[in-house]
Amino acid sequence: MAQLESGIPESVTFWLRRWTDGSEDALEQLTRLVYADLRRLAAWYLRSEDPGHTLQATALVHELYLRISSVQDIDWKGRAHFISVATQMMRRILIDHARKRQAAKRDAGTAIAADQSHPAAVPDVLDVDRAIDRLAADYPRHARIVELRFFGGLEAPEIAQVMDLSLRTVERDWHFAKAWLQHEVSGI
Repeated sequence: MAQLESGIPESVTFWLRRWTDGSEDALEQLTRLVYADLRRLAAWYLRSEDPGHTLQATALVHELYLRISSVQDIDWKGRAHFISVATQMMRRILIDHARKRQAAKRDAGTAIAADQSHPAAVPDVLDVDRAIDRLAADYPRHARIVELRFFGGLEAPEIAQVMDLSLRTVERDWHFAKAWLQHEVSGI
């Protein structure tokens, strides 16, 4: 584990515990440690959005921190747990933003229907969200894995740690869920 010049450990888990214990500087240190990861994840996700998407990666991460800074009652287990919770919050932010954009289009009298002659290469975030909700109705564990992969950018070993599953189970569930979602979102 790296250390700051002051000799304090530079560990996400250490700062999460300090933050939970009420340390005022802990969130600042935590932010410094995970900001780049969250920014990268936000940028990765937003690249797959349509060209008219108005939310920027930096704004997404800042909105996430506004929401996450108000959460005090979580018993943080470590970096993967933090990313897991952040992923759920990021999903909610993206869905809320997409719904507001859709409402603004309706209010402006803009047609919502997609041009079927040019189907999007990447599904809309609202379509993915609805598909994940349908998946969760019958396969909640699979849906959680998709959420951690799609919205959080976590890899299989991190998901296994967060969900306390074997790596093989995560990989098997991911393959099933990915095929299920492709079928649902593409309408095949």
